[in-house]
Amino acid sequence: MEIYNKKNLTEVIADKHNLTKKEAAEIVDLVFDSMADALKNNLRVDITGFGKFEVKTRAARTGINPQTKETIEIPSSKVPGFKASKSLKDFVR
Repeated sequence: MEIYNKKNLTEVIADKHNLTKKEAAEIVDLVFDSMADALKNNLRVDITGFGKFEVKTRAARTGINPQTKETIEIPSSKVPGFKASKSLKDFVR
C-alpha cells in the first residue's frame, strides 16, 4: 500500500494551480495549521463532502503496566477524532 502524504498533496496543488512547490507548501501548511488551531480551541472543523474533525475526551480509566503487571490509573485526555462524510464513504467504496 502506498502512502499519500503532505509532499504529494503539495505537488498536486503546485501542478494544478501553476504555483511553485514552496508556494503550494505554504498553502498546505496554512490549512493544516488553521485546522490544528481550531481543534486546540475546542472548535469542530467541518469540511463539507469530506468529514468532521473534532476533539474527543477519553475518560480516566484503570490500566495495567505490562512490565510489572501493576494496575495504574490513566488520566482523562483529549484526542483528535475524525468522522468521514457519507459522500467520502461512498466514494471510497
